[in-house]
Amino acid sequence: MATERLTDIGPPHYVDFLPQVIKDNYGKWLYHEYVKPGVMVHTGESGDKLYTVRAASPRLLGTKRIRAFADLAEKYCDGHLRFTSRNNVEFLLTDDSRIDELIADLAELGHPVGGIGNAISNIVHTQGWIHCHSAATDASGVVKSVMDDLCDHFTEQNIPGKLRIALACCLNMCGAVHCSDIAILGIHRRPPKAQHAILNKICEIPNVVASCPTAAIRPASVDGQPSIEIDEELCMFCANCFTVCPALPMADALNDGVSIWVGGKVSNARHEPTFSKLAIPFLPNNPPRWPEVTAAVRNIVEVWADGARKHERMGEFIERIGWPKFFELTGIEFTKEHIDDFKHAGLTYKRSAQLRH
Repeated sequence: MATERLTDIGPPHYVDFLPQVIKDNYGKWLYHEYVKPGVMVHTGESGDKLYTVRAASPRLLGTKRIRAFADLAEKYCDGHLRFTSRNNVEFLLTDDSRIDELIADLAELGHPVGGIGNAISNIVHTQGWIHCHSAATDASGVVKSVMDDLCDHFTEQNIPGKLRIALACCLNMCGAVHCSDIAILGIHRRPPKAQHAILNKICEIPNVVASCPTAAIRPASVDGQPSIEIDEELCMFCANCFTVCPALPMADALNDGVSIWVGGKVSNARHEPTFSKLAIPFLPNNPPRWPEVTAAVRNIVEVWADGARKHERMGEFIERIGWPKFFELTGIEFTKEHIDDFKHAGLTYKRSAQLRH
């Protein structure tokens, strides 16, 4: 009876939405191969083959475009598709004779096919100015600009290995920028601007003090009114205080901008996982196309593509040639911001699944 019990907790079970070929081969896949850019095939123990066609999507989609994707899935894939964690849309086919026809239909919709194997996959990113109150830069606008410039590395397998790019619009890092080959990180460079006249009327000062992870905020009296003061030396510009108190706005058009980080990965292949490290401390917000950011990312990609060995990730390449050589090849100026004076034991944390006695 327990196995037949129905419950309304949580979404429907994912198995209900799997294609039949995946249900038949669940846990019994032998290997996968790359057919051509943006297309791969999985082969099961049974001999069944499942073809994946991966297309770029902009993450923010209207219902009209989702219906268009659904129509393609009905036409080619028996009504099944999936979205990857990097915002790609993947169509799953068992008939390889229809792959080129599907790619042509996607091209007509404006969605390039690629991002599989030795290529740049779609950029995983956060909300940005669209829907985040603490954003120091945009997300969708920067990603669109960067991927437009790097689209040839998405649609072709013309680089040494995988390259994963991520964007987070502030250092709270919703976008996994701590472990990507190239990370674009929005940064605030000034502490919150306390609006003392109204702060006590709309905020609970104990909650504001408690919200700060570095103890940079303490109660204070300003012009006879209960308020707070901020120790700028301790502030790390995370905007946690603004989250609990609208009288502490962080946005600053002049001093907000973008930093670039390199060398992170989550893979255990060849080398244990690594965290990304600072490459460029600051680039200005220059919408709508962010030319400085786009050029900087292109420059780093080209240096890596020209010098990396086969399958060598960005961090492995830098570790092999050394950071001084990396700065020399990219033309990036080394500044005081590059000196790692972090107080905690980041280098001693175990990051790998590779265990030794």
